[in-house]
Amino acid sequence: MKRSGFDAAIAVGRTLPDVEVTTTWGASALKVRGRMFACVAINKSAEPNSMVVRMDMAQRDLLLEEDPATYYVTDHYVDYPCVVVRLSRISPEALDDLIRGAHRFVSATASSKRRSSRSGRGTVSTKKSVKKTLKSPT
Repeated sequence: MKRSGFDAAIAVGRTLPDVEVTTTWGASALKVRGRMFACVAINKSAEPNSMVVRMDMAQRDLLLEEDPATYYVTDHYVDYPCVVVRLSRISPEALDDLIRGAHRFVSATASSKRRSSRSGRGTVSTKKSVKKTLKSPT
């Protein structure tokens, strides 16, 4: 059976490791180990029948340049590593590639954050030293 819309994205997502079909802000979403990588676009700035897919900004810029009829961003999404996709315009092959790429992107960013926290990088608190330097002598 041929699926369309976000159901087609869910069908691809179900074939990937550690994927959960759930919701984000009340909309259908795909998550890998609890981190969203694709969801129905529910912000009022998004067009109907659109989805949001996470990816790095360079890839997003390339998609926006190559196929603006399918991929877009609005002011709401512009600062986030994602692209908005018109589901009525994307081919099944491109959707498959997009979902798999988003899964890899989120999995890789989650892995790098775990490695950073285990090694101690990125977890150093400077609150005490800032407080000490900001305290005025009494």
